[in-house]
Amino acid sequence: MGTSDEEIDRLLGKLTPRARALLLDGATTWRTRAEPALGLRELVMSDGPAGVRGEAWDERITSVLLPSASALAATWDEDLVESLGGLLAAEARRKGVDVLLAPTLNLHRSPLGGRHFECFSEDPELTGRVGAALVRGVQAHGVAATAKHYVANDSETDRLTVDVRVDERALREVYLAPFEAAVAAGVRLVMAGYNAVDGTTMTANALLSDPLKGEWGFDGVVVSDWGAVRSTEDTARSGLDLAMPGPDSPWGEALARAVADGTVPEDTVDDKVRRLLRLAAWLGALGEGEPTASGAARAGTEAPPAPRPAVAPRERALARRAVAAGSVLLANRGVLPLDPGRLRTVAVIGAHAARTRTQGGGSAGVFPPHEVSVLDGVRAALRGRARVVHVPGPRPDGPAPPLGHDACTDPRSGLPGVLLRMLDADGRELYAERRRGGRLLEPRLVPGAHTVEISARLRPRTAGRWTLGVAGFGRMSLALDGRPLLAGDFPPPTDDPAVVHVNPPAQYAGADLAVSQDALLVARRELAPGTGRATVVSAAPPAPDAAASPAEAARAAAGADAAIVVVGTTEHGECEGYDRTTLSLGATQNALVRAVAAANPRTVAVVNSGGPVELPWRDAVGAVLLAWFPGQEGGDGLADVLFGRAEPGGRLPTTWPAALADAPVTRTLPADGRLAYDEGLHVGHRGWLRHARVPAYWFGHGLGYTTWAHEELTVPPRAGAGEDVTVRVRVRNTGARSGREVVQVYLARPGSAVERPVRWFAGYAAVRARPGESVTATVRVPARALRHWCVRERAWRTETGRWRVLAGRSAGEVPLVADLEVVGPGSG
Repeated sequence: MGTSDEEIDRLLGKLTPRARALLLDGATTWRTRAEPALGLRELVMSDGPAGVRGEAWDERITSVLLPSASALAATWDEDLVESLGGLLAAEARRKGVDVLLAPTLNLHRSPLGGRHFECFSEDPELTGRVGAALVRGVQAHGVAATAKHYVANDSETDRLTVDVRVDERALREVYLAPFEAAVAAGVRLVMAGYNAVDGTTMTANALLSDPLKGEWGFDGVVVSDWGAVRSTEDTARSGLDLAMPGPDSPWGEALARAVADGTVPEDTVDDKVRRLLRLAAWLGALGEGEPTASGAARAGTEAPPAPRPAVAPRERALARRAVAAGSVLLANRGVLPLDPGRLRTVAVIGAHAARTRTQGGGSAGVFPPHEVSVLDGVRAALRGRARVVHVPGPRPDGPAPPLGHDACTDPRSGLPGVLLRMLDADGRELYAERRRGGRLLEPRLVPGAHTVEISARLRPRTAGRWTLGVAGFGRMSLALDGRPLLAGDFPPPTDDPAVVHVNPPAQYAGADLAVSQDALLVARRELAPGTGRATVVSAAPPAPDAAASPAEAARAAAGADAAIVVVGTTEHGECEGYDRTTLSLGATQNALVRAVAAANPRTVAVVNSGGPVELPWRDAVGAVLLAWFPGQEGGDGLADVLFGRAEPGGRLPTTWPAALADAPVTRTLPADGRLAYDEGLHVGHRGWLRHARVPAYWFGHGLGYTTWAHEELTVPPRAGAGEDVTVRVRVRNTGARSGREVVQVYLARPGSAVERPVRWFAGYAAVRARPGESVTATVRVPARALRHWCVRERAWRTETGRWRVLAGRSAGEVPLVADLEVVGPGSG
């Protein structure tokens, strides 16, 4: 893992300037270039915030799927997150992956951000701490982590071109802060985003050099987001080190020519290559000898998938524990935990109960080996003890889902799944294979391939007007039993890779189907430059009667001892490439919850979303449990919480509004290409406090299965500027059950000479106590929490004088207050 700078320079001297320049873009979509003269092998990269997909989008190559990043931040448990990072590293090594493209350190600036499930929180301090824990966990096992997307890449609308305008203080204190924490934790790569900041695209922005490489001393590799490099000379002269993907990036031969003619200095390229070689040495990918475990022979993206070994019980147990640790009990009126010994019948209601959404959409997606739904988890927990009745309720608003293997058969073999064929320009078959479902993002390319064809034999269980669809770009068609349903040319409206390659829009047609009567569905799309090859075939039965579904659910709830109703977002609501336009779960889901709650006061509403949603019925139900996107073990982990085997350990990492209109920051739509962060420092709970607004649930909020009294706050009488401050908070468990409390500390600076939030999060510590027991939480408030960026001096400064320290359970509940005197150097 250790190669000296002198050895790196010796290796560098073996290469011509042209060879050095050519090392700095990708060899393939996911690999860097090898250089035999140095014993340098390719480095393999993979998306991976919640699971390590590897190099291929193939449902047969499965990956352990953890809860979403927002759920991990909700644990407020850095040790657990570090352990989960170790699990991701083990997955990476198993798949021959060297570099994990995680964590995502952008902030929940607006509740409408479409990718919030992949980001940790609204707060720079919490995001920095949780992100650093994940970095440590991944890198402790010899896999490199990547902090992304540097910087101010906090929404999805026009993300490839948006120019974010943010003042220097907010940039330093809010948006850069989590990346600074990752660098301090030793992160090996930083990814430059697609967006621009203050007029300059990030891949050419001076912020890559300073503060990243200069002030912070980052000695790793700055890699571009995929396709974010759109020019040669300005990006090459910047702090960017590696352009991905390859081999057709604007660097490559163009960069070699720019070095040869002197428009890009050789020294600049040499620094980039040194960084790449330093990373390779750390990964064991540089020099002679046998490859390391992570550098063993790898299957190419077009090779048949290797069989996936069974998930180790310890991996499943850790993922299951993470579900409970991150689940947030938002409200509880004496309903939870449910006592299995007192239950005879439990009604489990909602489409999300049977098909719980385990992950968000976009490049973070993986194919888990299995997925435990809420319904599965409840049935397993109550097996042999109580009867479980499921009512699906109305279908959630949104497009039809991709065909699943349980809904169709391959027309050639008769086995579950679909038939994928690659055809030449004359329609002759070049390749064919059975696949599990209709979402095929990377159909195997073969020489001469012209058309992707997906066919499936449907055997409907519901009669009526079905919605059938095909998603992709270019010339596409859809036919049923030889009868054309749609045909047309559908050019991509964007070159956003998440849209083109992962989540293309679908075109739909209706068709009348009869129960158990086979129907052959055939979708085709031509392969054309710039359209990718992702092809998705979908089918949805007639929607249940919107009025009858809630009534049926209410009858089931009325006849049960308890009701669990699960509602949530869809893959087209929270997804990379798009921001949301609403926080509503839709009229049908809201009506469902209200009907169930009216029928049974012992109703638990389980919310299956990655970010904030409106909960207009929150005061009508017996309990509200936030499940997030809980990963593959979601149903079992949530059942542990529902039936009291585990405490809901989560606290909100983001403030949840009662209604979108209440949120202080909602704008994600650029004006004339610019998105102004006019709120400055006042993001998240800071904005709510500034505008004196009361949300549905504050940052830091979360209930357990016991109650707590915050009794005493002890603060040192004075502290020196630039020093950490240790704060002690005594709390007492006033309930009847052992539990865990997250003690939170906030700061305020009355009479400050500079603009400040009303108060801001500064630190936390978790404690456990038995009933009646009093414990003291020791909270370290880092010196950075008291400093501010002085724009005039371009330096960090700390005000001396009286500060206020507040402690409590959330940003809106801080009953303990004490003063702290901050003194300058030499003060008594």
